[in-house]
Amino acid sequence: LLDAAAEFASHPGAQNDASAKELLDRFPLPALLGSLQTNADVPGLEDTVASCLERLFRTKYGASLIPQYASFIQAGLQANSETVRCLACKAVSSFLENLQIIDIYPLLLNCLLFGNEQTSAASLDAIKDIAQLPDGIKMIFPHIASTSSSLARIRILALIAKLYSLSISVASLVNDSNLLSLFEAEINNTSDMLTTLSALELLYELVESPHSPGILLKTKLLQLLTDMISDALVDSVLRSRAMLISGRLLSSVMGLLSAIDERLENTEECEIALEALGQIGASTQGASLLLTLVAMHVIESAFDRHYRGRQLAALHALGCICGVDRSDLNDNAEDSLRRLIYATASETPKLTPSGLLLSVLQQEPEIRLAAYRLIAALVARKWCLMEVCSNQEIITIVIDETQKNGMEARHLCCTAISKALSASNMLNDATAAGIAAKLQEAVRRGPYLVKREAQPVVMTAERF
Repeated sequence: LLDAAAEFASHPGAQNDASAKELLDRFPLPALLGSLQTNADVPGLEDTVASCLERLFRTKYGASLIPQYASFIQAGLQANSETVRCLACKAVSSFLENLQIIDIYPLLLNCLLFGNEQTSAASLDAIKDIAQLPDGIKMIFPHIASTSSSLARIRILALIAKLYSLSISVASLVNDSNLLSLFEAEINNTSDMLTTLSALELLYELVESPHSPGILLKTKLLQLLTDMISDALVDSVLRSRAMLISGRLLSSVMGLLSAIDERLENTEECEIALEALGQIGASTQGASLLLTLVAMHVIESAFDRHYRGRQLAALHALGCICGVDRSDLNDNAEDSLRRLIYATASETPKLTPSGLLLSVLQQEPEIRLAAYRLIAALVARKWCLMEVCSNQEIITIVIDETQKNGMEARHLCCTAISKALSASNMLNDATAAGIAAKLQEAVRRGPYLVKREAQPVVMTAERF
């Protein structure tokens, strides 16, 4: 049996029904299941048979037999062996329609809370599958509760995060069931930093859901994050995670933005704060909000050469705000962006936006890559396009970048300028037309500036 199970479990690729039937003709399912209990002292038997059964249950033939042995799943979920419990958890997802879920779910929840890492993960997947049954979610929520163990509480939060991502209706049920208060309790828990950080990591996962802002902004969580960011006594790691979560939420609350903006003055946290602002600015709504409140500090940091890390983070954040990955802003936001950049330039020796852009293009490669990304977003505006085209040094750098790791970013920037120029009314000017021709040639040559297209050489004699 051990040899047959090992061969079946280690077979490369997916097993088919024929191989499953062949195995079960030699060793019926009761024999395989029974070996997990009666031969536990045989080295390697339990793990081998469990792996064999897991692959067997994935075949249609193997799956068709399990309803006759549904009691095994219930017994397996209560086994002392973590291997057997993990196998039983995985089996649940395959046979939901044939099981009495009302009897199985409490055992799954016990595996989630008290099993090892593999068993807990398997039970989490099974519970998520139950939640997608017509009446499954109604059964799950009443049984979720906080426990005394910090590990168990974090696993409950992981379950809530998984359920939250299923659909807007499930997310609403999570909120209506007051389950988000469990996140609030852990974030408020100042006695265990690791547990609080784990709760923040799971909240970060939860806010990835596209329907999270509309629901989460109605809870106390936003205020808790704002308080955490503003509190200088809170550990920097926790504040940093809170800022990133807030960025994902794209909050329209001025208090939150002000709290993050204050962190720009902290040299240890300013890069995370800028990243959070960049996440907010990735959406049109978020960018419009930033441009009326705190974007000036982002723009100033983007062209401040005194703090390289902060400048790099600010250039990327400003690129997000300017719309490198989305459509244009509304008129008020566009006007604010233009005024802020001109105002920043006027306070520097460069005096003009073109001078600012040239200054970042002349820095080291990593800064220059961020500058290409920013320029590609900015030149969609005519005022910036005119600034770029008025400075021949900018055009020269964009056309003739020689650093290998900057070639693709340079080409994208070159393409953006070329498209903007072609769509403008500037081509009537001879200088602009000349620049357009150079840009089109650079675009045609591709990222790595191929000098000319290869031409096949065929000698006359070779044709006969």
